[in-house]
Amino acid sequence: MSKTFRIGIIGCGGIANGKHMPALKNQPNAEMVAFCDVDVNKAHDAANKFGVEGAKVYENYRDLLNDGSIDIVHVCTPNDSHAEISIAALESDKHVMCEKPMAKTAADARSMVEAAKRTGKKLTIGYQNRFRSDSQYLKTICSEGDLGEVYYAKAHAIRRRAVPTWGVFLDEEKQGGGPLIDIGTHALDLTLWMMDNYKPKAVLGTAFHKLSHKQNAANAWGSWDPEKFTVEDSAFGMITMENGATIVLESSWAINMLQTGEAKTTLCGTEGGADMQDGLRINGEKHSRLFMNQIQLDAKGVDFYDGKKESPADLEARLWLEAVEQDKDPVVTPEQACVVSEILEAIYESSKTGKAVYFER
Repeated sequence: MSKTFRIGIIGCGGIANGKHMPALKNQPNAEMVAFCDVDVNKAHDAANKFGVEGAKVYENYRDLLNDGSIDIVHVCTPNDSHAEISIAALESDKHVMCEKPMAKTAADARSMVEAAKRTGKKLTIGYQNRFRSDSQYLKTICSEGDLGEVYYAKAHAIRRRAVPTWGVFLDEEKQGGGPLIDIGTHALDLTLWMMDNYKPKAVLGTAFHKLSHKQNAANAWGSWDPEKFTVEDSAFGMITMENGATIVLESSWAINMLQTGEAKTTLCGTEGGADMQDGLRINGEKHSRLFMNQIQLDAKGVDFYDGKKESPADLEARLWLEAVEQDKDPVVTPEQACVVSEILEAIYESSKTGKAVYFER
């Protein structure tokens, strides 16, 4: 790559520090030149740790967007501000990487798609689980038709007791929901991507508040405050697609279930199946016998060397910058991410009304 991109970070909290900024720091063609957070101290800390010399710090994101020298903006704020900030950034002639989920509402997600088309700028969403080695391998298998027609799938996002108690995760007004919109979104994105099927027909869903009221609950990050737990603790959906394919989506932060796992998919096709329950497993039938293959995903050639690896976050950042420079679609297109948001919203709506939600396209 020849161009060096000047990047601004809006929202300098956990996901920015945990993924976006370290990954961008590893890209030779990226410079983080501006940082913004409503807590300006967080922006200063990020600038000192990840920014170029003289990096600017802002408290208001619009001031950052007024800098015409910035090429790309990463939006790492709570869900309710994703659309507002991303659309403003696109209209400020900047390419945008927005953290997942795309938006708090499906209408906001559609507005983001329209803004990207109107401005001609690139927009992608941070579904980093697509960039894991098992996901990349499975996508190749699906694309080459090894599984045949995938007509049934499960999207898994189950935690037994791992409710995030910091930030605004438990705030329905800020986030739009709980585990469904937080981690269920990853599992659904992964499943739709593998199936290459973005045409939902109907959704039936349920969301539960069964364990959120418990006092002094066992939890990975300490007990939650039941008074502040305004989102669901688990949610489930059945999605039927226009071609008849069916997806079952399961998500929870707290549920009495031993089989857990996040951002995983199970695929059942006419020629074979795959799952991520115990590593990446491919199953099928050959010469009138059933088989199951466990895929070795490391680059290991000798006992003392595991091979050179690129982290999912680094791969996501590298391919995103390549898409901008080479003027091609990003791995995660806004249209794909929008369908994810539409399905999630339909699950919530179905849970509230007790009725199936039908899509008209």
